[in-house]
Amino acid sequence: MAKEKTVFYCTDCGNEVLRWQGQCPACGAWNTIVEKPAEPKSKTPKSTSGRRDAARIGRNGPKALREVATTNELRFATGMSELDRVLGGGAVEGSLVLVGGAPGIGKSTLMLQICDSLCHFANVLYVSGEESERQIKLRAERLRVRGEGLYLLSETNLESILDAVDELKPNVLIVDSIQTLYNGDLTTSPGSVGQVKDCTLALMNVAKSMGITVFVIGHVNKEGSIAGPKVLEHMVDCVLYFEGEQQTTYRILRAAKNRFGATNEIGVFEMADTGLTEVPNPSEMLLEGRPTDTPGTCVTCAMEGVRPVLAEVQALLTPTSSDRPRRMVSGLDFNRMMLMLAVLEKRGGLLLHSCDAYMNVVGGLELEEPAVDLAAVIALASSFRDKPVPGDLAAIGEVGLTGELRSVNALNQRLSEVHRLGFTKCLIPSRGSKVIVPDGLQLIRVKNIREALTSVL
Repeated sequence: MAKEKTVFYCTDCGNEVLRWQGQCPACGAWNTIVEKPAEPKSKTPKSTSGRRDAARIGRNGPKALREVATTNELRFATGMSELDRVLGGGAVEGSLVLVGGAPGIGKSTLMLQICDSLCHFANVLYVSGEESERQIKLRAERLRVRGEGLYLLSETNLESILDAVDELKPNVLIVDSIQTLYNGDLTTSPGSVGQVKDCTLALMNVAKSMGITVFVIGHVNKEGSIAGPKVLEHMVDCVLYFEGEQQTTYRILRAAKNRFGATNEIGVFEMADTGLTEVPNPSEMLLEGRPTDTPGTCVTCAMEGVRPVLAEVQALLTPTSSDRPRRMVSGLDFNRMMLMLAVLEKRGGLLLHSCDAYMNVVGGLELEEPAVDLAAVIALASSFRDKPVPGDLAAIGEVGLTGELRSVNALNQRLSEVHRLGFTKCLIPSRGSKVIVPDGLQLIRVKNIREALTSVL
């Protein structure tokens, strides 16, 4: 009797390997390699998506570049300006957008809320594999979503969903969630690697062939990435991550991939009783409740795309008797902050090797640009010397390994935001091009971190 063929794949990223091993060579996850029976090969594929796609799309021949017609992207507003900002100016007709986030973070709420605005000019089909139509209706009433032009379908079978799309021909399709869909022609269970890939491929072909804008909700695993195969993120046009702590009311939406816009924009929302509300001024939100006359805190201005955002960088240094001091960083790049500790000890003259160091960015922001170096250094020195930084001062600048300060981009926009939020002093590098100084804002130009610490602390 012939032995049944099996394959080994990673449950986190979907990478297939020849044999079982402890660590996935693609994503580095441990103990995620599992074995499953190989899918039988057929001369005539019975995949629902393959059969439908062949009938819809047909066969395309090669075209010369000069023969390809170019038209402007057909964008439309979703009704949420923060979501439009992250998408690059609005949703693109015929695109496939993947929205990921932790359970309960607000993905379904966001998708249902934009239906209220989309239904004014388009037919929307909301497919849910996790809730019944009655549950969705109750949630829509709580979110004050009107039902004109909105169609609900509680279904997990891919064949039935594609039949409904053929019959209704909606302008926008929302699927909640991709892990609940299954293709009956496959023997694997819903949420498996094969099912997720096949269902996403079918939705992608529907979006491209029929010009339907498709929003797909995806769950995340414990590492924070989209659950299912990593190839899922390569198949879609845009990948959005919904972030935030469930204990707080603020949510941050950021793009990890966008074929129609930049990936460095963020959208800020606040979760209320009636759903998500937009936060047009995130700087005020991030600085709300900032302590005054307290050592170890400094404000900086980071650029999230074209939007300047003020953020509070906090540091805590405590003496330790251990020969290996503890280092913990949240919201900042760990390796770069270790460089700042070394520079501060070597060039700033502060003995930090005998202290535990903890750093944090308030509000859950992830700041990776070097413009926050100066604020981090000042916060560390303020905590070490136990001297507070003036509450009306902000710091912007990149710190080099020799302790020098280097200029950063978009300094005029940063200074305007600093002045608008009521700060009267700003610490910036002395080198760099001329800037437009807002009235009432005093610029303190310094060459290195020693001058910066002398002028502030």
